[in-house]
Amino acid sequence: MKIVASECWVERFQLKESYSIAYQQDISHCDNVFLTLETEDGLTGWGMAAPDEIVTGEDATTVLQSYHGHIEACMKGENPFFYSRLYEELREALPGQASALAMVEIALYDLMAQKAGVPLYMFLGGFKQKIITSVTIGILPDTDVLERVDRLLAKGIRSVKLKGGLDVERDIRITGLVRKKIGKHITLTFDANQGYSLIEAAHFIRNTKQFGLDLIEQPTSPELTFQWHLLRQESDIPIMADESLKKLADSFSLTSRQAVDFLNIKLMKVGGITPALQINSSARSAAVRCMMGCMDESSLGIAAGLHVALARPNISHADLDSWLDIEGDPFAGLVILEDGFLHTNETPGLGINRKR
Repeated sequence: MKIVASECWVERFQLKESYSIAYQQDISHCDNVFLTLETEDGLTGWGMAAPDEIVTGEDATTVLQSYHGHIEACMKGENPFFYSRLYEELREALPGQASALAMVEIALYDLMAQKAGVPLYMFLGGFKQKIITSVTIGILPDTDVLERVDRLLAKGIRSVKLKGGLDVERDIRITGLVRKKIGKHITLTFDANQGYSLIEAAHFIRNTKQFGLDLIEQPTSPELTFQWHLLRQESDIPIMADESLKKLADSFSLTSRQAVDFLNIKLMKVGGITPALQINSSARSAAVRCMMGCMDESSLGIAAGLHVALARPNISHADLDSWLDIEGDPFAGLVILEDGFLHTNETPGLGINRKR
C-alpha cells in the first residue's frame, strides 16, 4: 500500500452555545484542520487537528504551513504501515506542533485499520465497545448551570463535568447545588483549568468532600504540580492532570512524584495515538488511571480519541463531548451517544464513508 495523494484544509465551526473557562472567555467558534491521505488501492485515510494557541501553541495557519512545508512531501509514496518511522521524521521536523502530528497519525492509523478491515479500536487491541462520557458545563450563572443540568439529565447523561477556577466560593456553591440536583448516582467531576492557587485548591477540596466528586482536574497551574501531593492528603478526591501533561516525560514526572491519581490524555495535546498509548502505559505502570479528553473537535477527532479509549483497560474515563456543540459537523455519525455511553459505528478504520 502506497500513499499517492493528500489534501489539507481548514473549516471553522460555530458552537451551538459559547462557553468560558478559567483562562479563556466567551469561546464561540473553533477551527479544525482536516487531512486526507489517498492510497494507490483506493483507500482514504482521514486525520484532523484542533490547534489551540494556549495549549498546543498552534493555530490553523501554522498547521497548514506544516502540511505544505513537511507533511505533504513526507507522506508521498510511503507505506502507512511504516507509521513509526514517518512519525519520528515529522516529530523531528515539527517540534512543538502536537495537533499537526496528531492529524497525520490519525490518518495513518485510519488507513491501516481500513486495510485490516476492522474498526480502529480493534486494530489497536480492542478491550471494550463503549464508554461513559462526561458532558461539560462551562462557567455560567447558577441558574444557567442548573438549567443545563436538567437538559443533560433528560438526555440520559450519566456524568457531568463542571468548569470553574475563577471564584472558589462560587465553585463550592455550584458543586453542592449540582450534586443536589443530579442525586448520588450521576458522576460529578470538576475542572479548575489551572485557576486556583494551592491554598484555594485545598480550600475547595476541604469544602466539597461531602459532594462525592469523582475527581478534580488541573486545580492549579502546571508550575505548582510539584506540591499536588499535599492536595492529595486533604481528602480522597482523586486529582487529575490536564494542562500539566503534554508529553511522555510529564507522565513520568507526575506519577513518580505521586502528584496525581489520573492523567487526562488528549490526542491533540500529546501529539497523536502513539504518544497517547505510551503515556497510558507509563501511567498504568504507576497504578494511575487515564481519561481520554478532547479539545474543540468535530466528530472525526472525537472518534479517534474514542477508538483509543476503547482499546485500553487503563483508560477508564472519557470526556469526549465537544462534538455535541459543533454546528454543521460534517462527520456526524462517527460516534454514537446512547444512554450516556459513547460507541463507534463499528465500520473499518474510523468509520468514515465519504469522499472529500
